[in-house]
Amino acid sequence: MLENVNYLIRPEKEEERARLKAEQEKLGVLQMKIKEHNVPVLVLFEGWGSSGKGTLIGEVIHNIDPRFFKVATFTDRTEEEKRYPFLHRYFATIPEAGKFRFLDSGWMDEVTRGAMNGTLEPDEYKKHVDSIRRFERSLTDNGYVVIKFFLHISEKEQKKRLDALEDSKDTKWRVSKFDRFQNKNYDKCAKIYEQYFEDTFFPAAPWYIIDAKSKKWAELQILETMNQAIETALQNASLSVPIPQNMFPLAKTEKLADIPLEGKELTEEEYREKLDSLQAELRELHNRLYRKRIPVIIAYEGWDAAGKGGNIKRITESLDPRGYEVHPIASPEPHEKARHFLWRFWTRMPKTGHIAIFDRTWYGRVMVERLEGFCSENDWKRAYNEINEFEKELHDGGAVIIKFWVQIDKDTQLARFTDRQNTPEKQWKITDEDWRNREKWDLYEEAINEMIAKTSTVYAPWHILESVDKKYARIKALSIVVEELKKVL
Repeated sequence: MLENVNYLIRPEKEEERARLKAEQEKLGVLQMKIKEHNVPVLVLFEGWGSSGKGTLIGEVIHNIDPRFFKVATFTDRTEEEKRYPFLHRYFATIPEAGKFRFLDSGWMDEVTRGAMNGTLEPDEYKKHVDSIRRFERSLTDNGYVVIKFFLHISEKEQKKRLDALEDSKDTKWRVSKFDRFQNKNYDKCAKIYEQYFEDTFFPAAPWYIIDAKSKKWAELQILETMNQAIETALQNASLSVPIPQNMFPLAKTEKLADIPLEGKELTEEEYREKLDSLQAELRELHNRLYRKRIPVIIAYEGWDAAGKGGNIKRITESLDPRGYEVHPIASPEPHEKARHFLWRFWTRMPKTGHIAIFDRTWYGRVMVERLEGFCSENDWKRAYNEINEFEKELHDGGAVIIKFWVQIDKDTQLARFTDRQNTPEKQWKITDEDWRNREKWDLYEEAINEMIAKTSTVYAPWHILESVDKKYARIKALSIVVEELKKVL
């Protein structure tokens, strides 16, 4: 691709100046339109060392209200960042709806740099590329405009710029060892870039190769491309996105109605004996998890009043409080609702050696959001695959994923609702929304059955906790957590 770039013909200076002014003004107008239509725009700047990424970002953002954009720069991962999944820091920086986010290098630079200096093995390169393809596609499917620029300069031009920077004591610091490595190994690096473009090019987020020898000409190319991409996105905003087929192996599941609840109970004596034993074992496993730096995600979903809170409490009682966090998930806040629905979960993922417990999860997309009309049909139908990809990314990053559905029958729920309503110290637990949701029991059960069937993957299967007897459910959950942690350890 780089060897055979068919550059646009650069116009004469007067025409270039006029077109540049027109595109600058157009970007200011389009900025108001993306704000009005709540369209988020992510612009990735990649390129050769000294190709002018920072300078060109600075020129572009002059045309945008500073309240509606942010710029992020990615460098080598810190030791803290290395303890999170590969996509964590990139997903965390995606823009809110109606705003821009400009990235001065990003996931391409990290992956290609690793391939160039030999720190990224071929199988890891492929794994990261697969993650990137899913990441970018998921963003565009959810309404993001993703624009990817690569600033291209020749080997000779790069050397000239690096030499000029090093000639001044005020700019010498801007030339890194890697910049010099790139220039000395220009052809090798160009082949790695070309392979990456081929691996990550798709129509919804194509690569744009920018002739960056001249700053003004590069700026014009960038602005014309950006404006056209934004205009196209605004025109296509109402179109439905194709629903991808599931690519991941699924575990065998049962419908909720076929899961027997009778006889799943424990005496108080059996419960206490098993509880003490399992909690002691989990306490020891947590120490080993921390030492071996294995992240753990425990996700709870279930019927209202099924006993999720008590179940979570029995697990956390055996954990070191410095090594876990419980995330109670409610309706998204405005800044969360303005981003990809998985953003608020990506930003809550545990680092290595830690445990994150979710009381309600990302599965709200295919349950409450589906049934209450908080997202479109196309949104929730796509979400099954997006969730499977999300969990696969966590699994591939070394995380243990344990998902519980806490199951009770309708009569048990009614008895617990009534008890809560009639007991003053429990009344805070019952809301009008709980009663409204109960009226939709059959619709929820249908959605839950579909959710479990489509997202119980072999790497993140669902576990059903029969919770008519809460003691039984607590012991079963502890047993599963202990067993899964023993497997990975």
